[in-house]
Amino acid sequence: MNTIFTFVPSRSHEYPDHPERPGRLEIIEPHLDSFGAERIEPVRAEVEEVARVHEAGLIQAIEEVCKQGAGVIDYAPTYVTQTSYEDAMLAAGGVITCARKVMRGEARNAFAIVRPPGHHAEPRRSMGFCIFNNIAIAAQDVLSNGMERVMVIDYDAHHGNGTQAAFLNEERAGFVSTHQWGIYPGTGWFDDAPHAKKRIANVPLHAHAGDETFARISDEIFKPMVEAFRPQMLLISAGFDAHWNDPITSLGLSTAGYFNISKKLVEIAEETCDGKIVFVLEGGYDPRNVAHGVDAVFGALTSRPLKFEANDPSPYKEPDPESRIAEIRKWHGFAS
Repeated sequence: MNTIFTFVPSRSHEYPDHPERPGRLEIIEPHLDSFGAERIEPVRAEVEEVARVHEAGLIQAIEEVCKQGAGVIDYAPTYVTQTSYEDAMLAAGGVITCARKVMRGEARNAFAIVRPPGHHAEPRRSMGFCIFNNIAIAAQDVLSNGMERVMVIDYDAHHGNGTQAAFLNEERAGFVSTHQWGIYPGTGWFDDAPHAKKRIANVPLHAHAGDETFARISDEIFKPMVEAFRPQMLLISAGFDAHWNDPITSLGLSTAGYFNISKKLVEIAEETCDGKIVFVLEGGYDPRNVAHGVDAVFGALTSRPLKFEANDPSPYKEPDPESRIAEIRKWHGFAS
């Protein structure tokens, strides 16, 4: 079976001087058909599908506010334009389309390169540059169509508060988030959701945590969480703002680090859920970092060498992650 991808650039979803802009994808777009993956057309999400995660009042409010034209709807700032409602419906639909094909065995794995992003959007509000929570909507869709358990792993630099909120009492959905502590949205401490140990895990990190830290997290937190929860599909919130020179964050990943994380996640999916894994674009605000990150994901999904040369190690010393990893493993009962 092949790797598939879909691309939703939402070119009219743009606001002056905002970091979440179509230009994030300008470097990678010309190369998308050269990664050995099959492009598929996204199918717009239906209101009923989005409503599995978001309240009907929010969906209607977004549709109505977009008719008024461009404007800011929260302090992040999150913005909308006249096309943002349809853009967000197509972005969510693109992730659903990929996840359904992987679920049905029509594709080995997938990458949904979509915007606007989604992981901050909560059931009752859009926030953090996100309109609707694309990955949570797709997770609920596969659960509604026969799967018994799915897990989202989120390595964006920001906590996926919206996904956690959507899954807080959904016992069929697991969630793991790595994120820089102390930045937007200010949530995601390791002892959140005490009722959901081994199902919901947060990994708050110090600034400049990078390749070595994430390699340990992949082995010591991602892998045991997946093995304990036993999902039938992994969905990955791929945020390329954890790169060390992202303009709005301060984590320490390099392109090699992203490739290694992606490979590890693909390996975990092969071992635990028959290879069923779907990556979904979230943040990343330097177009070159996004291009290199997308290349890293495709390299992992297709078992091919990276297309771009990116020798970009972090110049910063990584803080020792030992105590943080140990306290998280102890909290979830993984300590030896």
